[in-house]
Amino acid sequence: MSLLLFGLFFLLLLMGLPVALAIGGATMVALRADGVPLLVLPQQMFSGVDSFALVAVPMFILAGDIMAQGQVSARLVALADALIGFLKGGLSIVSVLASMFFAAISGSGAATTAAVGSTLVPELTRKGYDPASAASLIAAGGTIGVVIPPSVPMIIYAVIAQESVSKLFLSGFLPGLAMGLGLIGLALVQGHRRAYPRGSAFSPRTIWRTFRAAFWGLLTPVIILGGIFSGIFTPSEAAVIAVNYAIIVSLFIYRDLGLADIYRLFVRAAVTTAVIMFVISASAALSWTLSNWQVPARIADLVLGVSANGMVVLAMMLVLILLTGIFIETASALIILTPILLPLALQLGLDPVHFGIIMVVGLAIGMITPPVAINLYVASSVTGLGLERISRAVVPYLLVLLTVLAAIAYLPILVAG
Repeated sequence: MSLLLFGLFFLLLLMGLPVALAIGGATMVALRADGVPLLVLPQQMFSGVDSFALVAVPMFILAGDIMAQGQVSARLVALADALIGFLKGGLSIVSVLASMFFAAISGSGAATTAAVGSTLVPELTRKGYDPASAASLIAAGGTIGVVIPPSVPMIIYAVIAQESVSKLFLSGFLPGLAMGLGLIGLALVQGHRRAYPRGSAFSPRTIWRTFRAAFWGLLTPVIILGGIFSGIFTPSEAAVIAVNYAIIVSLFIYRDLGLADIYRLFVRAAVTTAVIMFVISASAALSWTLSNWQVPARIADLVLGVSANGMVVLAMMLVLILLTGIFIETASALIILTPILLPLALQLGLDPVHFGIIMVVGLAIGMITPPVAINLYVASSVTGLGLERISRAVVPYLLVLLTVLAAIAYLPILVAG
């Protein structure tokens, strides 16, 4: 039955069906072949999205879209440039720092890539930076968007694993910082090797001016994360507060969006949310089916039969996570893999929050590994460069992120929670 399910799933994917339909269709056929009443399918699909924590998903998507469409990203880039633009190749470092700033607002890798890329790529090109390298660095920086909280994939993992969203958010800071520092280190080396120009001269007055301009955007993660960690409100409530705050800032403080723009962003967020919720519901039915057949336990026994060494088994899981991220979008891969790998991780003695961060970071790297590589597609659309050219230029940044992933996996101290 398991072979039928997974074989049909991959067949439907190869036929070009959306992931949600491939998951749902394969699950339905497998259940029918096993003699299980098909009434179970809609029951489990509804059960999969019947969680208050998932309210945060559309709200964080909407808040990130509002901030990305307005002038918040441009103001954050200006502040980052004032802080470190004076270094050789400073604009490359600015792109990573701006990605880290925006990651604390959006919770989305694609939104982070689009917001920073649309603002910085023209300036990078104008100052003589290699366009493909600049675009690929911004795409790599966009992966931090789902690691530094708030993070939509972390919310999804928390619902599946029945873990605390707050703990996952708290544990995402150091890994996100490590990813950013790794990319900044490589950007510094490239800046000297390629003799990139310096950016803006260091000026306390400019720093103060850009800080004041970006203040309301910088206040967003303070309100969201400060409220969550202080216990004033839950992550779901924080997401709603973030939307209201983003609307107020965009309409009345920065005045960079109108009511028509807000309506358009509401519609877009609703469509995006519908897709994500459909994937979650279909995957919930798949997870129930696999659990009912005791597939995760059998996979755990099979893997542990190959090697009882925890480090070797963890390496095998990392390879599986990375390979899945190459072919399947982050949220879908997370929903499929968590019920299968989490029991194995628990048998190895891994903390479920630590393992959640490993999965989120590993699948985030899939955002810059073709063929799915959503961040590369966004960078390509922003710059007009071919995907193949950007894919070649992203390899050094990919190696840095893989090194950081290995460190996160084998050094639990990097995951503070």
